[in-house]
Amino acid sequence: MDLTTRESAITAVPGHTENEGRLRLAVILGSNREGRFGPVVSDWFLSRAAERQDFTTTFIDLADTDLSAPLSSRPGPAVQAELDKVTPVLAAADAFVVLTPEYNHSFPAAIKALIDWHFVEWQAKPVGFVSYGGMSGGLRAVEQLRQIFAEMHAVTVRDTVSFHNARAHFDAEGRHRDPAECDAAARTLLDRLAWWALALHEAKSARPYAG
Repeated sequence: MDLTTRESAITAVPGHTENEGRLRLAVILGSNREGRFGPVVSDWFLSRAAERQDFTTTFIDLADTDLSAPLSSRPGPAVQAELDKVTPVLAAADAFVVLTPEYNHSFPAAIKALIDWHFVEWQAKPVGFVSYGGMSGGLRAVEQLRQIFAEMHAVTVRDTVSFHNARAHFDAEGRHRDPAECDAAARTLLDRLAWWALALHEAKSARPYAG
């Protein structure tokens, strides 16, 4: 498994194209730390998402996007170029999955920057979480993200996928050593996202959301 940084922040998942009738899922890897474990987790989750017939999936790796500049309603050319990598994907998405580690009882700053640079792109859409870390499995990061996404008028789904002591569960090739439980959790998460994404999409078609 290639764990090197991807060349672009936006990656189409193999086998998934823009097919009419499919919900558009944006999977966001929030860690940009050197030596991160995140790509192992994201590759595992993307392989599960690729099995679905109800989603077409796009991957956003925040290690390939720099949104650390001060927030501005008139971003300069350099910041706008970074936004152009991700904003159209967020706007087009019907649902999101945020993959987050836990840093000091919270989530990475790169995720907060991505959230704060956007608003309407999140509105009335479901958000699911895949977390990883030590004993807590990243769940403290997820609980904080739920509060922030509520402010964005997004709907976070209850069911999550969490890896406690994550490195111990994957082998050197990035394969989960005992995948039955986490595979089932991923299916449940994606089932919930599909239900909410379709319900919210139909609701907005009948009556535009005014957040």
